[in-house]
Amino acid sequence: MTASPRRYHITTFGCQMNKADSERMAGILEEMGFQWSEDPNDADLILYNTCTIRDSAEHKVYSYLGRQAERKRQQPELTLVVAGCVAQQEGEALLRRVPELDLVMGPQHANRLRDLLEQVFDGSQLVATEPVHIIEDITKPRRESKVTAWVNVIYGCNERCTYCVVPSVRGVEQSRTPEAIRAEMEELGRQGYKEVTLLGQNIDAYGRDLPGVTPEGRHRHTLTDLLYYVSDVEGIERIRFATSHPRYFTERLIRACAELPKVCEYFHIPFQSGDNDILKAMARGYTQEKYRRIIDTIRSYMPDASISGDAIVGFPGETEEQFEKTLQIVGDIGFDLVNTAAYSPRPNTPAALWENQVSEEVKADRLQRLNHLVSIKAAERSQRYLGRIEEVLVEDQNPKDRTQVMGRTRGNRLTFFPGDIKELRGRVVPVKITEVRAFSLTGKLAEVAVRV
Repeated sequence: MTASPRRYHITTFGCQMNKADSERMAGILEEMGFQWSEDPNDADLILYNTCTIRDSAEHKVYSYLGRQAERKRQQPELTLVVAGCVAQQEGEALLRRVPELDLVMGPQHANRLRDLLEQVFDGSQLVATEPVHIIEDITKPRRESKVTAWVNVIYGCNERCTYCVVPSVRGVEQSRTPEAIRAEMEELGRQGYKEVTLLGQNIDAYGRDLPGVTPEGRHRHTLTDLLYYVSDVEGIERIRFATSHPRYFTERLIRACAELPKVCEYFHIPFQSGDNDILKAMARGYTQEKYRRIIDTIRSYMPDASISGDAIVGFPGETEEQFEKTLQIVGDIGFDLVNTAAYSPRPNTPAALWENQVSEEVKADRLQRLNHLVSIKAAERSQRYLGRIEEVLVEDQNPKDRTQVMGRTRGNRLTFFPGDIKELRGRVVPVKITEVRAFSLTGKLAEVAVRV
């Protein structure tokens, strides 16, 4: 080993959970004396934190890996790590495909990175994909932002949606204790962070695996209870949470969001399809009518709330008529944003084996039609901001226009306006909206006192 600091580079694919895992692993590497390298080709250790939710993400991982495996043949001291969901899914098979790898580790092992690497540096080639009880977060993540932060509240997922690989790669649900979550948030508040997003693969399931029931017979620990418990953490001005499941979304939770001033009026609730037979085939456990009732309830408490969702087109057996029901729900509800995807068969999922697969051409056509409608409805939703004064938490400089800063409204709309990032980063400022687009806004500082 050389005397100069070893350098590392992490490339993250996929969801917010993966981004949070990468920040924790970066924190461990820096505690081990590694320094961040922007350029992977200058790094002594390269870690790919992978996603297997869609085929395209997986292919991208293999193309990146191929380049670095070739480099390792010239530089044997290079350490190559694949973490995350592809690692969990492929395990030993990944080593057979890319023998240059030093470490293959599933998402449940993120907090064990130091131990695993120490074994690698002693000459071992490791696969860590066995189910484990996740060790409590004691690592200090190397957070990408200085203003907003992720806080994991529950790992894993017990749902069995027929298209989804997550339960088999992220394991069963494991909730962190409310005390551990609050302690992490208090530390973030002390460090100057202003916004926290509470994260879970299925966040509404939070607390089901923790002991204790109330006299009324419900779980003592729920997401609603957690929000009340952490809502007064000093320094934290905004709280968000994701991702929700319609099956567990209660009026009690909605009421808490309306009552608690720090909880943002923003809800990300995947619906996946507007057709009940498709929802049943997906094993989602709710109907489109129930989903609509949830949105109606949210809007009865918070008429201006922003709502985003997820939708899949071309699920096995989906007819044109069934797809049109997805268009209908998007048209009726008027989402602020919908993450859309064409169905992609994943290993170890029931739907991948069904014979009634929809052709790629039909999937592509439906995805295009859905995206077109999503943009139209999002642009209509954006109109409500025009001329309004919105509270924007300033996060960064606009990379495309250095005279502007950017941040988000409470409803999670990206907003640009002229300003000095040195002066404004981390502040909540009033911005008069002068221009609206489907997914972002432009404005100018309003003549109102700035809140630090």
